[in-house]
Amino acid sequence: MTHFVLSLFNDNDVFGSFGLWAFLSVGAVALFAVFIPLVTFISSRKEEREAFYKAETIRRVAEAPPGSSMAAIEFMREQNRISRIKAREGLKIGGLINIGVGIALVIFLRALIGMNIALCGLIPALIGVAMLVYVFALAGPLE
Repeated sequence: MTHFVLSLFNDNDVFGSFGLWAFLSVGAVALFAVFIPLVTFISSRKEEREAFYKAETIRRVAEAPPGSSMAAIEFMREQNRISRIKAREGLKIGGLINIGVGIALVIFLRALIGMNIALCGLIPALIGVAMLVYVFALAGPLE
């Protein structure tokens, strides 16, 4: 047992040292026990708050007189349209980035290894093309 403990503190081997083991242990605990649950909690609270505000707005619109609620309903429709436009623009940018990464990967792998393996760069490029085809041809109209 003593030999095992002393081998952990042995600094002769860089990869077997206790410092690296301790760093990776603390890093794993920090990532899986602190960071990921914290981010999940924060994002769920944000979504819950947004849903609450939207429900509160709908409740107030339902309670308002018929003439004054038209502006609120129009405002909510405009917000929905803007969010769809942002999502579509995000798909456009994502498609262009994927095409660029695919082309760069083809060029890099062709120069480094050869033509056969360079065709792996077509995978992200074709994903980008599929995203752009969806945005421009298959997605329904915004209005």
